[in-house]
Amino acid sequence: MRDTTLPASGTGGVDPGTQAIRVRGIVKEYNLSSGAFTALAGVDLDIEAGEFVAIVGRSGSGKTTLLNLLAGIDRPTSGEISVAGTAVHALREAELAAWRGRTVGLVFQFFQLLPTLTVAENVMIPMDFCRTFPAGERRGRALALLERMGIAEQADKLPSALSGGQQQRAAIARALANDPPILLADEPTGNLDSQTGDAMLQLFTDLTAEGRTIVMVTHERDVSRYISREITLADGRVAGAGASAAGVTA
Repeated sequence: MRDTTLPASGTGGVDPGTQAIRVRGIVKEYNLSSGAFTALAGVDLDIEAGEFVAIVGRSGSGKTTLLNLLAGIDRPTSGEISVAGTAVHALREAELAAWRGRTVGLVFQFFQLLPTLTVAENVMIPMDFCRTFPAGERRGRALALLERMGIAEQADKLPSALSGGQQQRAAIARALANDPPILLADEPTGNLDSQTGDAMLQLFTDLTAEGRTIVMVTHERDVSRYISREITLADGRVAGAGASAAGVTA
């Protein structure tokens, strides 16, 4: 029987020190009623396995667009995206959902927990969808994940009974359900008080120490003590990045 306890490492086949994410020449354009809008204008960057990277910038700079492209939620107008060794831009629609379920864990600002399911049932959803664990083992794994998040006692409650910080911990447990090598987080502390937000950032730091790769979009500027590197977007381009970023194409 498969062990349902939380694995010590979440590398998922992406070796530390290797590229977890590679982006080359990404352009994303939207056709609006007012005309064409370019959200990303030729972005190149590399992120290594085990990094905790913050993507920062003003509203409208392209942060969430980039995160959605990395997750395969949206498709680039042009360019190439490799995530955990898979050419995401080349996947067919039918392949994207299964790839995402096994490779990427998503964490949102407003948690996105289903209100009519218990916390444990919410954590089990990715396992039910991808069938990564036998049906009889999924609840045990969900409870192990919730224990790791420090909220095992909330397992059989509805999300509405939990505090904001507890709901975010449940959302992180759900993101880890299929043991993905990469977590993508969109403003995960934006709906939390500063103390709870700091606890979430420390939790992300702990997860990267175990080998997982985390890319976080944030408006928060005081995150330097938690992250490996910061990438700044401005007007759809990389305006500043750490040493391993490839830069920007014109």
